[in-house]
Amino acid sequence: MAARVVIVGAGYAGVMAAKRLLHKPTDITVTVVNPRKHFVQRIRLHQMIAGNYDVTIPLEAALPPQATLVIATVSRIDTATNHLVLEDGSTLPYDYLVYAPGSRHSGSTVSGAATHGFAVSEYEDAVRLKSRLATLPTDAAITVIGGGLTGIETAAELAENRTGPTTLVTGGEIAPELSKKARSRIAAALMALDIRIITGSRVVRIDEKSCTLDDGRTIATECAVLATEFGVPELARRSGLPVDNRGRLRVNRHLECTTHPNIVGAGDAMVISDLSLRMSCQSAIPLGVHAAETVELRLQGSTPTPVIPKFVGQCISLGRSQAVFQRTTRSDVAARLVVSGRLGAFVKEGICLSTTLLGITRGRGFFYSWA
Repeated sequence: MAARVVIVGAGYAGVMAAKRLLHKPTDITVTVVNPRKHFVQRIRLHQMIAGNYDVTIPLEAALPPQATLVIATVSRIDTATNHLVLEDGSTLPYDYLVYAPGSRHSGSTVSGAATHGFAVSEYEDAVRLKSRLATLPTDAAITVIGGGLTGIETAAELAENRTGPTTLVTGGEIAPELSKKARSRIAAALMALDIRIITGSRVVRIDEKSCTLDDGRTIATECAVLATEFGVPELARRSGLPVDNRGRLRVNRHLECTTHPNIVGAGDAMVISDLSLRMSCQSAIPLGVHAAETVELRLQGSTPTPVIPKFVGQCISLGRSQAVFQRTTRSDVAARLVVSGRLGAFVKEGICLSTTLLGITRGRGFFYSWA
C-alpha cells in the first residue's frame, strides 16, 4: 500500500514539502490540510494592507496536481492511532505527518488591544485591518506598535500611501538584529516618509482614539496596528506532543519529533533542539523541502541528513521605491554588506518575485534544503 503523507498547513513550508514529495512519479499519496483555499504571500501582507497588492494564490495553482487538498482546521493529532481529528469531527489517517501550520500573532497583553488593536501577521488579520483603514479618511493618524521588520515595513507602506501622521513605537530600538549601518539607513528612510519614531517606550493601553505609553505620554490615533511578537498554534501542545515554552513542536536535526519520529516539523511552528532559527520564508522554504527529504529517506530505510542553516540576508521594504538588504552569515548574524535605496528595493522585489514564481506557483520549484 502507498505510504500516506499528510501535511498540516499550506504556507511556504507546507507547499514546498508537497512539491518535493511529488516532484517525480511516486507511490506516496500526499494530502494537504489547510484552513483556507489559497496560499498567502505573507511577505507582502503590508502591501495588501496598503491596498497595492493581492497576496493570494489559489492553492490549486501552488500545489502539485497529484496532491489532495482538504480545506479544514485540525483540532488534534491522535498519535496513538496516527490520525488527524478535524474540527467537524472527521478523521484523516497518516503514516507520516509533516507539521507546518505556520505562525500567527501571539496575542497582546496591552490593555485594550483585543478591542481596539489590529494585528498584521495573518491573512484574516490583514483583511480586518484593511477594512478598518477603508473606513478612515486618508489623513487619519495611525500608530504601528513594534519595531521589528514587520512593523517597519507596515509603517513605511502606510505612510507612503496615506497622508495622515504615522507613528512607529518600539520598546527597544528599531530592527535590533541588524547592523548599526542598516538601522541608520532604515531610520533615515522612515523619517523621509515623515514617520515619527518612538524608541525605548512601550504602549501599555490602546483606546478608541489614542495609545498610552509607559511614560504617561499619549498618542492620538485612529488605528493601532499590532506588529509585535509572533506565536504559533496550540495544536502540538493540545495533542500532547513535546513543545517549547512558545508552543513550538520540538524536533531533532532531522526535523523529526523527539517522541514521534513519524511526525516531521517544518517552518515557524517547530523548534530544532540545538538551534534558534528566525521565523521567515527564508527558513520555511528549505525546511519544507528538508522535511520532505526526511520522509523520503525514512521510507527508503535510509538515515536522513541533519539540518545545517544557510541564511543569506534580510530584506526590509520601505515603501515601493526604497528598501534595505542586510547581508548575514550562514548562521544569520548581520555582516558588513548593506544595500539600500532604489538598489535595495530592486533586490527586495527580485527576492519576493523569485520566492513566488520559482518556489510557490505551478512549475518545478526550487528544491534546496538545509543539508
